[in-house]
Amino acid sequence: MTVPNVIPNGSLAASQLRVTPASPLFLREDEIRRGIELLYFGYTAMIRGADAILDAQGLGRAHHRALYFIARRSGLSVGELIGLLGITKQSLGRVLSELQARGLVEQMVGTADRRQRLLRLTTTGAAMEARLFAELERSMARGYAEAGQQAVSGFWAVLMGLVPPDDRARVEALQD
Repeated sequence: MTVPNVIPNGSLAASQLRVTPASPLFLREDEIRRGIELLYFGYTAMIRGADAILDAQGLGRAHHRALYFIARRSGLSVGELIGLLGITKQSLGRVLSELQARGLVEQMVGTADRRQRLLRLTTTGAAMEARLFAELERSMARGYAEAGQQAVSGFWAVLMGLVPPDDRARVEALQD
């Protein structure tokens, strides 16, 4: 099946994207395995450019995830970041220590609760996160354009379906 896409000037163009339609029996093992494979290969291809930037800096994906979410919500508390990333305080502590030592992230004391530690990117951290995001954005924009708006909405629905129900409000809150 050829999927129409929108090119930058807003017109539609036939995409080179070839997608085998899901079977009406889409909950069968073969169909689920195909989805897992596509998710794995798509993610690997999307993250490749960002991984190269991180590797050159001696950083990894955990650092990237922290930078990404701190950029999305400047002033995010350490506790909120732990919740978003689903990691332990100890694991995040190692990542944040390194990001702070490199001058990419800074911590401030909370105004309402002085025990709270709020995070924000430094100017250098914001520049690094912007470079990483630009790599991801190119890949996602290409995929979105090839698939089209309706497919993107379906993709989002599937991804949200992968998020445990108790965590969905936290994910939705990122849109605010």
